[in-house]
Amino acid sequence: MKQKEFNIPFSGLKQGKHNFNFEIDNTFFDSFEYDDFNDAKLNLDVLLNKTSVMMELDFEITGTVNVDCDITSEAYDQEISSELRLVVKFGDEYNDEDDEILVLPHGEHQVNVAQFVYEMAVLAVPQKRIHPGIEDGTLKSELLDKLNELQPKEKKDNKEESDPRWDELKKLLTDK
Repeated sequence: MKQKEFNIPFSGLKQGKHNFNFEIDNTFFDSFEYDDFNDAKLNLDVLLNKTSVMMELDFEITGTVNVDCDITSEAYDQEISSELRLVVKFGDEYNDEDDEILVLPHGEHQVNVAQFVYEMAVLAVPQKRIHPGIEDGTLKSELLDKLNELQPKEKKDNKEESDPRWDELKKLLTDK
């Protein structure tokens, strides 16, 4: 089983709320053979609420992952945060097909949350990764300069000029 340090033992816990905290770095993502992150510094808080018949796990992940910009390939730190609520029930066999309900076999004494944490972190990164220096103009890059140079120029001075082929049709709109 991946990442044994992400096993949360619950069999000896009293009913009620219990906090667990994990520090996550890039070795965690390497174990999933995920290499989109250059580095990761994440904090995971898990609140386990144990009742007599089930458990609720509330995950909150925050921190930064170092990724490459989709436009310039420059590396930068992307802040991420994500939350997930997972209900853990007990049944005849393990079942994680539902995104919000995990079924553990009767007699199980711990739950491994590594897969849920992995998915939360990866999905928290924006689909399009853009270096913040592009938006505020502070990033200086040869590639960015070349993109700006090749960008099509707008014709602002003759926006009022109209196409004579459409003039007759426009008259129809005004002649009622």
